[in-house]
Amino acid sequence: MQLKTDKLSQQLQQKLLPVYWVSGDELLLCQEACDKIRATCRQQGFDERQVLNADRSFDWGLLYEAGASLSLFAQKRLIELRLSSSKPGDKGAKALQEYLARPPVDTVLLINSPRFDSATLKTKWAKALLDSQDCALLQVQPIARHGLSAWIQQRLSQQGFSADLDALELIVTRVEGNLLAAVQEIEKLKLLTDETHLSLAVIQAAIADSSRYDVFSLTDAALAGDIARTVRIINGLRHEGTEIPLLLWAVARDLRQLAQASQKAQQLGIDAALRHVWPTPRKTLFAQALKRLTPKDLAPLFLLAQQIDEQGKGQAPGDAWSTLTEVLLKLAGQPIFTQ
Repeated sequence: MQLKTDKLSQQLQQKLLPVYWVSGDELLLCQEACDKIRATCRQQGFDERQVLNADRSFDWGLLYEAGASLSLFAQKRLIELRLSSSKPGDKGAKALQEYLARPPVDTVLLINSPRFDSATLKTKWAKALLDSQDCALLQVQPIARHGLSAWIQQRLSQQGFSADLDALELIVTRVEGNLLAAVQEIEKLKLLTDETHLSLAVIQAAIADSSRYDVFSLTDAALAGDIARTVRIINGLRHEGTEIPLLLWAVARDLRQLAQASQKAQQLGIDAALRHVWPTPRKTLFAQALKRLTPKDLAPLFLLAQQIDEQGKGQAPGDAWSTLTEVLLKLAGQPIFTQ
């Protein structure tokens, strides 16, 4: 059955279903939905938790084994199945249908996957999930740009803040649709101001007094060509436990904008390429970067960004932080030598 995310808490209060499938590309909202399910499981005595990461080479027999095995230490179990794609393939579809036909007792299966597309929802196995009363499918929808202000206002209210419209708009502009970034901004405000009502002046003062290690200042330092500051900030963010997906979002955003401007600059010049695109403070940073980097320099960085994403998810060897540092240093103008 389909279940709206705003109805999840109500459903969990009624009973735990054998299977929950959380599907979506908005990391924060998917994470929060999964956290609610995990918390309810813990409250109801599901003390054992097993995580299965299903990539292209995943052995679907492991799902059978997990469902059939008996634990010596806990009577109730939570099995988490993390899919790298919302299309599990023929073997995966068969395994999921068979699991759903005979879900084990005292076991909750929590599946997390990217967003379902309309074609996937029409497949036989997806229809079986939707028709089953033992499975809840939560399709987590992203927050539209026109609804982001209201969403941030609600989050601020939950933290005891109220805000003027222009203050809200400044936050919306800074986070550019990234909900993880929005939550981080709100958490910083809790630390940086004693005010409960947020005016534009209060927000601007808090930004000016922000900590040394900031996601937004990281890409600014790289664009400015300040290698030493770039290294300090990324080391500080790593020490503070900043999530890789949030950093990758900021870097990928600027990479895309820089690549587009670089192509235009080849034909029209830097000033024309940046016209009507960025506010003046960032325009200067991008102009500095365009003087150092050509489209040929930027192209390999997109492959590295993809590698960071896979490393962060455990789907590729190597350290995501090291690869991220490599990308940022290249943006800052330091040549990267590989063997």
